[in-house]
Amino acid sequence: MLPGIPLLLACSGMTAIAQQDPRTAQPERPTVATHAYTVAPGYLEIEAGVQDARPSGATQLAAPVVVKIGLARRLQLELQGGYARATTAASISSGPSDVAVALKGRVLDGAPLLHDFSVQGAIKLATGARDVGTGTTDLSLLLISSRPIGAAELDLNAGYTHRSGAGTVVPTAAALLTASLGAPIRGAVGGVAELFAYPATSGPAGTATQVGFLFGPTLQVRRWLVLDAGAILNVRSLGANALYAGVTYNAGRIAGSTGGGAGRLNWWRPGVR
Repeated sequence: MLPGIPLLLACSGMTAIAQQDPRTAQPERPTVATHAYTVAPGYLEIEAGVQDARPSGATQLAAPVVVKIGLARRLQLELQGGYARATTAASISSGPSDVAVALKGRVLDGAPLLHDFSVQGAIKLATGARDVGTGTTDLSLLLISSRPIGAAELDLNAGYTHRSGAGTVVPTAAALLTASLGAPIRGAVGGVAELFAYPATSGPAGTATQVGFLFGPTLQVRRWLVLDAGAILNVRSLGANALYAGVTYNAGRIAGSTGGGAGRLNWWRPGVR
């Protein structure tokens, strides 16, 4: 999940957040977008997945892991990491990916234009293995709007990332725009579809605009356990199509913590990363 940026217009008329069991999983994966909601205070949620892409003459495998901790009713701490492996005819690169720390705060509920709105700031450190991480320190800002559309939910993200370095490995600045829609299908089965784009970047490592389309089913095995799987289509300049699968697990309250808190009702909306 990366960052985003819609216009923040002055909104009023906030509504009360619907209450739910704090052990209900709130997946952000598998989409690039994230939702505006937060894990209940004192609760721990873990998301993990695997993604496989096969660009021409190569294999790319990523296994991201995200740990989310509810700090307060509207505040969530997020730790991101994982493993990656890239294989070509000439080389193999593998190892842990860069670690990132993010803080998401919900600032609007039920506002007229943005509905439920959150802001997420993140810092990514150059901790990954050689040729796996970017070797840069990244600062990111993500703006998130979530709203119900009938029985479905729409998440809109816009973000900006600034990176250290000279821009020879990765661009020093990058942006992200996403629109993700999740909806129930039947019983415990839901579905998600997302269109996402990384606008063109400049500099020595600059790239053309990249666009992808993600879709797939989700399954609520238990209220605290959600599975997902699907495909990512290369609409423009992503390099290859990809397949993904993953899980979101709400582990419950952290020992010694207190708090309950409000979350969202729609478990079927996968949604980060």
